[in-house]
Amino acid sequence: MYIYAEEIMDELIQIRREIHEHPEIGFDTIETANKVEAVLKEANISYRRTSRNGIIAEVKGTKKDSDKVVMLRGDMDALYVEEKTGLFYCSKEEGKMHACGHDIHTTMLLGSALILNKRKDEFAGTVRFLFQPAEEISGGALHLIEEGAMENVCMGLGIHLDPLLEVGKLGARRGADWAAVDHFYIMVKGVGAHGATPQDGKDAIVAASTIVSSLQTLVSREFNPTYPLVVTVGKFHAGTSFNIIAQEAKLEGTCRSFDEEVYMHLPSAMERIVTHIAKAYGCEAEIQFDRVSKPLINSDIAFDALEEVVEKTLGKKNFVEAKLAMIGEDFSEYSQYAPCVFAHLGASGSYPLHSSYVNFQEDCMEYGIELEVEFALHILDKE
Repeated sequence: MYIYAEEIMDELIQIRREIHEHPEIGFDTIETANKVEAVLKEANISYRRTSRNGIIAEVKGTKKDSDKVVMLRGDMDALYVEEKTGLFYCSKEEGKMHACGHDIHTTMLLGSALILNKRKDEFAGTVRFLFQPAEEISGGALHLIEEGAMENVCMGLGIHLDPLLEVGKLGARRGADWAAVDHFYIMVKGVGAHGATPQDGKDAIVAASTIVSSLQTLVSREFNPTYPLVVTVGKFHAGTSFNIIAQEAKLEGTCRSFDEEVYMHLPSAMERIVTHIAKAYGCEAEIQFDRVSKPLINSDIAFDALEEVVEKTLGKKNFVEAKLAMIGEDFSEYSQYAPCVFAHLGASGSYPLHSSYVNFQEDCMEYGIELEVEFALHILDKE
C-alpha cells in the first residue's frame, strides 16, 4: 500500500461508499460537495465553493516561495442508470448510479489533498484540486474555468477509472485520446396529405430518411478516411398516423471526431447536406449543432511527465497504451489553458463504464492517489 495513504484508507473507503449510495446528477451535486467541503474544512485545507456546486481547493507548499500551480481534477456527478450490482452500499437513489466511477474520482482527489496537506513542507508552489460537477452532461469544466480554476496553472492531470483494465495498471496515450462530442438536432418540414394521395404532399419521412443515409457520406467521402469520425442518428420521430403523409420529421444524433480540421468543418458540411437534400424533396430543414466538448488531446510535455511518474511508482511494465475511444470528456476544456494529460486507472470492474453492473475495485484508489500526489510533486520540483 502507498505508505502515505495507509492511515486514511479506511476513512476514504467509507467516504466513497457514502457518495456511492447517494449519486447526484449534473450540477446538482449538493450533498456530494457538502461531504467534500466537510473533509477539507476539518483538515484546514483552503477551498471555495462555486456558484454551481463545484469546489476549488488549494494546498500551498511551505518549502519556499513559488508561483507554480499544478491542477488535479476529480468529477463528482453520476448517471441516470439503475444499479444492479447487489452491493450492500449500492445506490439508494432510484434510477441513479455512479456507473462511471466519479465517486472514486472524488474520493481519490480528497485523499491526495489530505496527503499533500500533510507534506506541504516538502514542496514549493501550489496544488489546486478541482472537484467538478456536470462532467456527464458537460459544462462543469467550463464553469470551473469561469470561476478561475485554471489561473496560473502550469500543468494538469485528470485520472479516470477503466473497469476493463487490471488494478495496478495505468493506461494513457500521447496525443488524441477521447473524442470531441457534438449533439445535433434536425427538423424537416414538409406538407401533410392523405396517405392515398402522396402527390398532394411533400413527405418529410422520405426526405429525412435520405438525410440519414447521406450523412454517412461525411465519413466515407467528405473527410480523410485516416481520421476517425462517427456520425450517428439515434432518434427519428415522424408522422401521426399510418395513412397520413408526414408533415414533420425530427432527428437527433451525435458526431465524434479527433482531428481539429474535421471538428471545425463538421457543422457547415452537415448543414449543406441536410438543407439541400430536404430541398430536393420539396421540403425545408434546419439543423442545430451543439458543441458539447472538444477533442481530448494529451500534451506531449504532460504525457512525458506522467510517464516518468508512473515508471517511478507503478513501474514501467504497468504503464500501457490506452485505446483511442470515441467517448467524450470535458477535461479537454482544461487543455486549452495549460498542458494537460488524461489517464485511465485500472479498476478491475469486469463490466464496462456506464453498465448497471459495473463494480470498481476500491483498492485501485491507493494507486490513483499515489499517482496524483507524485505527479504534483514531480511537476512542482521541475525547473
